[in-house]
Amino acid sequence: MMDRLVIATETQNGLNAPVAQHFGRAPYFLIVDLDAKLGITSVKTIDNISEHRGGTGSPHDHISKLQPSALIVHGMGPRGIMAFKNAGIKVLQANANTVNEVIEAYKQGKLQELTEGCADAHHH
Repeated sequence: MMDRLVIATETQNGLNAPVAQHFGRAPYFLIVDLDAKLGITSVKTIDNISEHRGGTGSPHDHISKLQPSALIVHGMGPRGIMAFKNAGIKVLQANANTVNEVIEAYKQGKLQELTEGCADAHHH
């Protein structure tokens, strides 16, 4: 079974990148394909090209096209959470600071679903 995780990051440092504090304002998204038997099979960093970073469209529209199994974030606005929930995509709250750490927590089933959006969707 394959899971595709999308993790909002502050840098392009792959698995060592720090997890961004807010999904929509993250400069980058790391796409990780994770096979239950093989472990990580693919890692790719993409730029956040949404309107939140000077581009066009909403971050959730861009990310939904990648068909992730789950997103891992520290925080996200309520509209983003609802959009992903309606699309059948889990939003999980990061419980560590680096991508490597949150992937390990994901594999161990230690990440909780994010149910409440940030009170201030524009924080950094």
